[in-house]
Amino acid sequence: MNFIHIAGHLGADPEVRFTSSGKKVTTLKVATRSRRGKNGEEQTIWWRVTIWGEQFDKMVSFLKKGSAVMVYGDVHKPEIFTDREGKPQVSLDITAVHIEFSPFGGGGKSSQGAEGEHKQHAAGPVAPFGSTPAAEAPMNPYMKGVPQGKGETFDDEVPF
Repeated sequence: MNFIHIAGHLGADPEVRFTSSGKKVTTLKVATRSRRGKNGEEQTIWWRVTIWGEQFDKMVSFLKKGSAVMVYGDVHKPEIFTDREGKPQVSLDITAVHIEFSPFGGGGKSSQGAEGEHKQHAAGPVAPFGSTPAAEAPMNPYMKGVPQGKGETFDDEVPF
């Protein structure tokens, strides 16, 4: 598995649908920004985030277009397709393992909720960003005991 952690904003409201067997599937379209090239040009990268089942339902109900989110999950092999205008495009897909409201998203309603609704992990609620030692609540359940950052972020590291 290849895990990735992205931070960005929703480009559309979450889309909920069901498989033929009745399993719930929620899709988020997340835009991230990256500085590339000689001139430091900003580039937007779109990600399709898939949430299987009802594990993040309490949180998803607060998400809407423009909400700032951070997603940790299994990244899939990029797929190249041709858009309606005949231009090649890349599809980047993630299956979510952990989702939280971004502390960098501004002071909207979505970032000011009850503590238990701020962040959810497949195993249940997680404490606010940077407030729990990594040994107690690691981001990746496979990396227990591995030291993690304390939530320190510098402006030039924020992708949006």
